[in-house]
Amino acid sequence: MRELAVAGAWEVTLRPHQDERGTFVELYSTDRPIGSDRPLPIALAALSVSRRGVLRGVHYVDTPPGQARYVTCVAGEVLDFVVDLRVGSPTFGRWDSVLLGPGHWRAVQLAPGLGHAFTALTEDATVLYLCSEPYRPELERAVHPLDPDLALPWPDTPGRLLSERDRSAPTLAEAHRAGLLPLAPADPTDPARRRT
Repeated sequence: MRELAVAGAWEVTLRPHQDERGTFVELYSTDRPIGSDRPLPIALAALSVSRRGVLRGVHYVDTPPGQARYVTCVAGEVLDFVVDLRVGSPTFGRWDSVLLGPGHWRAVQLAPGLGHAFTALTEDATVLYLCSEPYRPELERAVHPLDPDLALPWPDTPGRLLSERDRSAPTLAEAHRAGLLPLAPADPTDPARRRT
């Protein structure tokens, strides 16, 4: 396990077991909590399958409740990004990336309030999400993945494809001015950081 440059995000190295039959990989276990003393409470498991060049994100969920996520790629290959969208966080606006897919055997765990994005580097790139909260469309938000101020280093993949939602998403600065971004977790000892 390695903490990423974004506070509240971790890269998890998975350990495949291989023999003449193939490969078995334990993707997640509550016996080994990541980044805290308790396991991620899983309320939703989902898959996305993407064509090469598809770019998804930067997505996040309003806080509260927010949504912690555990993400891995089970087929194909993706370049995965975590972006700190939490106003007041010491790593606000910072990002980190991890290459995911069989052969790399990694996963990424994100705390609530962090943005998530990826691009499919292969056909039929299949991403598995384990989420702490169920899907609630009214709480789903996005920041434009091509925001020049974020400057995410997307590979120059032929046939780049974004959803209408992602194409029309605000930049980080626009979302901040509009009050759409989550707050960093409050320090209970600092009255100025408490939510009202």
